[in-house]
Amino acid sequence: MPATPAWPPKSAPRLFVEQVLGDGVQVNIDGPQAHYLGRVMRVAPGDAVILCDNVTGEWAARVTQAGKRDVLLTAEVLLRPREAVPDFTLCAALLKKDRFDLVLEKACELGVARIQPVLTRRCVADKLNLERARTILTEAAEQCARTALPELLAPVKLDALLKDWESGRILFFADENGGDVAATAFAENSGAAALLTGPEGGFDEAERAAIRVLTQTRAITLGPRVLRGETAALAATALWMGTVGDWQSPA
Repeated sequence: MPATPAWPPKSAPRLFVEQVLGDGVQVNIDGPQAHYLGRVMRVAPGDAVILCDNVTGEWAARVTQAGKRDVLLTAEVLLRPREAVPDFTLCAALLKKDRFDLVLEKACELGVARIQPVLTRRCVADKLNLERARTILTEAAEQCARTALPELLAPVKLDALLKDWESGRILFFADENGGDVAATAFAENSGAAALLTGPEGGFDEAERAAIRVLTQTRAITLGPRVLRGETAALAATALWMGTVGDWQSPA
């Protein structure tokens, strides 16, 4: 006899929804997500869709109705609980739109818990469309099979960030003027952490001095080459995840 096909199939589309899921919970999908399911993926009644709610985890759902403008799904099987995320905050200075889009997308894929956009004196950009940014994060999470969305905070000026810094959380400062070797610094501080990276033009001397005054700051170097803002943010995040994050945990 032929083997029974796996359910849900690996090819099933994957979406984050705002509704909290549970066994038998029905979810009505409309708008762009309905267009994606109906017109792009061409789902039909009985097809599987993977749903995540950022609360309970990842569910296999079945299409109950597939209309032109909405799709009705019923959650049936909890596939995975919401993942435990390392307590790591990426404090990245705002960059030009396409470059900061890359930071958002890849930081989500790398597994950060939250992203804090930072405004510095040399930032070329001074605004961030939070709704658009959250869409980028959501789509990235869907693509890389995360069950937890990174928290996206509103942009904050550097001086305000430092003034209100959480006691006990170390702030790794990617300083182009040098510091401790990043991998060594990460390994020596394995608790809750944050990483601060600069804009296209780097930090000015006054900002650098203010950052270093913070008792929780540990300046790090990311090697002998000058890195773009997006490269520094993502390379250092990847190094932290591989050193003290969750990359060594079983998949």
